[in-house]
Amino acid sequence: MLETSARLLALLSLLQARRDWPGGALAERLEVSPRTVRRDVDRLRDLGYPVLATKGPDGGYRLDAGVDLPPLLFDDDQAVAVAVALQTATTTVTGIEEPALRALATVRQVMAARLRHRVDALRITPVARSASWDAKKVNADHLLAIGARVRYERVRCCASTTSR
Repeated sequence: MLETSARLLALLSLLQARRDWPGGALAERLEVSPRTVRRDVDRLRDLGYPVLATKGPDGGYRLDAGVDLPPLLFDDDQAVAVAVALQTATTTVTGIEEPALRALATVRQVMAARLRHRVDALRITPVARSASWDAKKVNADHLLAIGARVRYERVRCCASTTSR
């Protein structure tokens, strides 16, 4: 059985990875009793994590959106992906360059050296594909508008070679 702090981090990681968790599944995954899961959920709430609980046979736990962004827990691959996405945003999306650079600095500050090396190896540089390709940056407001309309879908964008 994990110590309390390690178990809380494991519980938080599970709650972040999946939308809904039955209490029994969490208990089984953490190798503890359902009562321990309930106490650990209360500890997370005390730390500011908004964990919702539903009662009944289909009940369980869910990490809800909060007023403030609580500390996040990323595995190595997620941390690298976030850093690379922030690097990309600083060179390809207008209107968020400065906040993306600040966020990247924050992520890099707490990142292990072995992960910083991976991020540096994946540095993104925009390259014009042809003379007719317009290498303008993407507007953040346009991306947000697309994201509001297209949920859970992959969107592939490419610059048009014709002008309107």
